[in-house]
This record gives sequence, structure tokens and C-alpha cells, in this order.
Amino acid sequence: MTVQFRISSVALIDPLRLYDLLRLRVDVFVVEQECAYPELDGRDVEPDAVMLWAEEDEQVLATVRLLVDHADAASAAAADPAAAADALRIGRVATAPAARGRGLAADLMRLALDRAEGRLVRLDAQAHLEGWYARFGFVVDGPGFLEDGIPHVPMSRAATPPEAVSSATHD
Repeated sequence: MTVQFRISSVALIDPLRLYDLLRLRVDVFVVEQECAYPELDGRDVEPDAVMLWAEEDEQVLATVRLLVDHADAASAAAADPAAAADALRIGRVATAPAARGRGLAADLMRLALDRAEGRLVRLDAQAHLEGWYARFGFVVDGPGFLEDGIPHVPMSRAATPPEAVSSATHD
């Protein structure tokens, strides 16, 4: 069967599919990476939050979360109130172990960036994935830090035309 890509707010996701999405994130971040942290952080249910995922044969293979970056929105509001809602944040990029190497996370990143409609996008990358995120135009924009014992780097992608996203290198 073919892979299907989905985008939805949490409120519109079938409860069983939502369970599968959250289970994938817990399996990857909490179990596989051994990071005991509150995976269910309340951000998924924000009114402007969306989840993107790839599924095949009714199984969730990969997921990405796209949020309004409230910290950036607050900073932008001080400088330019019209830009306050423009900054977005990508996070919770996860692929099931059996689906890795198929380019699904890259496909979801391109979809998320297309949805960003040329706005500033931020993320906190695991340091070993800095080069992978750089393929999509992200650059390190601050000092590295440890989160749950894993080195991370803050990265941002300047506002670009949506057509620039689709040309990003494919896995």
C-alpha cells in the first residue's frame, strides 16, 4: 500500500489515530532515547497547533508537530505587533524504527515548512541532526544545551517563499 500524509489539529484526529501518534512519540523519545519527561506537554491541544504524520496500512510511521512559537511571538510583538503570530516551531519529529531510512521525516518536514507559508520557523535539534535540519535551511542561532542528557542546538529558518521549501534535498 502507499504512504499517506495527514495534517490535522488534535481536536479533529480520530482518538485511535491520536493514540497511535502519541504512542510513537513516547516510544521514540521516552523509551528508545530514555528521556523521562512530560511528553504530553499541553501544546498539542493549542488551537493553532497541528500534527502531521505519515501512515501506511493504518499504521503511523512518522510524525511532526507544528506550533506557534509563543516566545518568538512575544519578542516580535515588542518590535512589530503585526509580526507577533508569524513565528512557528517544529518539534516532536519522530519516525518508527521499522520505517527509518524511507525519507518520511524529510517529507513531513517539507509539508510542515510548506504550511509555514514563508514564516520564521524555529526548532531545537538534537546536535547530531544539525546537518539534517540544515538541508531544509535551518541554521544554528544560539549556544548548544543539554536536554534530558542529549546535546541540542537551537536552530531557525528565516522566512522564505514556499516554493523554496519544495526544492529541499530529498533523502
